[in-house]
Amino acid sequence: MIKKFHAQNTRDALRQVRDALGASAIILSNRQVAGGIEIIAVADMDMAALTAQAEPALWAAAKNPRPAPAAQAIPAPRAAAVPEEARPQLASLAEYLTRKEEASLIRPSPARAAHPPVPGNGTPAPADAPPASPSGVQELAREVRLLRGLVEGQLAGFAWNDLTRRDPLRAEAMKRLLAAGFSPAFARQLLDRLPREEADLGHAMKWFKSTITHNLRIADGADDIVERGGVYALVGPTGVGKTTTVAKLAARAVLRHGAAKVALVTTDTYRIGAQDQLRIYGRILGTPVFAVRDENDLELTLSDLSNRHLVLIDTVGMSQRDKRVAEQVAMLCGEERDVKRLLLLGAPSQGVTLEEVARAYSGPGLMGCILTKIDEALTYGPVLDVAIRHELPVHYVTNGQRVPEDLHMANATYLADRAFRINQPDSPFTQDEGDYPILMAAAQQGASMQDVTEGVLGAAG
Repeated sequence: MIKKFHAQNTRDALRQVRDALGASAIILSNRQVAGGIEIIAVADMDMAALTAQAEPALWAAAKNPRPAPAAQAIPAPRAAAVPEEARPQLASLAEYLTRKEEASLIRPSPARAAHPPVPGNGTPAPADAPPASPSGVQELAREVRLLRGLVEGQLAGFAWNDLTRRDPLRAEAMKRLLAAGFSPAFARQLLDRLPREEADLGHAMKWFKSTITHNLRIADGADDIVERGGVYALVGPTGVGKTTTVAKLAARAVLRHGAAKVALVTTDTYRIGAQDQLRIYGRILGTPVFAVRDENDLELTLSDLSNRHLVLIDTVGMSQRDKRVAEQVAMLCGEERDVKRLLLLGAPSQGVTLEEVARAYSGPGLMGCILTKIDEALTYGPVLDVAIRHELPVHYVTNGQRVPEDLHMANATYLADRAFRINQPDSPFTQDEGDYPILMAAAQQGASMQDVTEGVLGAAG
């Protein structure tokens, strides 16, 4: 299971590890020897099987400490089969993997147990062995994760160098996708689906834009909420533009259907003066504004407004990590309330933040999203990435503070094209050649994303 590799340099040795054990192999030691480099590694599947087998015995030993064995010689554990020079580096690992076998090897026989040895004069009685600490398991797991991250990063670097040498077109295309702000996992999926007949970068970029356009769900005219009517709650974190967007939608509805057919509701009763801005918009538009505190208030208010064509609910802004987000979802999506939620995604936000927001606000009644502040975003890559992977139809985009002028129906072709128009000169956040191996490793570790992306991304027809 544990294999040793020799080569003249680290690169060749790691390549042997990758070829023999796969990209997910775990390096246990790495040192210089006569003639080059020696690496001792184990396959990831073998490591998982061994640890799964050994862990119950280790935890049992932690809960039920056993007395130390008698002073007589005991058989050496099987870990001694590991080469002598590798044993210091593998001490903690060998102890962990062989704990189950040691339990049987060092347990005294029945005869010896019946007549325990009596220490002679001057010979201290053996002390009880300290119980194994469960924290040792966690520490070992942490070390294994660090080692795994190290080898994955090294192998990803080799993979990137190999890609740039073997297929420079795809390497440059990957750079463009990452520079546009798409996640490494999403960029890798696009690159894997790029047809081989796309022989130059211009055609490859055209194919990327076409595929993104094809996969980005856009609400058509029939889904325009101003025309359809109903009850809609705009949700999202603080500062994403919910109140202003409510005012923009309300203004459009008033222009088309009249003020008597529109009503505004706010659930933001926590902050001092939080309702003032919405009430100002309500006075300008001639529409009433209602404040609700809980589910009962909301249910009674919506019942009174059942004759209105469009009811817009401005919700309290809260962090995607706030536990009250789940309470807000439950409040808006009760069995007696037909409230549809629209999630506001701030285009200038980082991809990791947008991912958290999309996950936190997912659930019943979420009918799509609105992309806000696109005029402030350097690139649309992160927000399009999240919208595609979470299959969120894009209803509108906003690009300023003017009411109602800066609200537009979404256009997939424009958004996909704009995603690659990047002007970021001399920025410390611009990626250079040394960053791409790290991002390639992140793309390979994108398992947390794949439950969302699996089966979503398809080529343009």
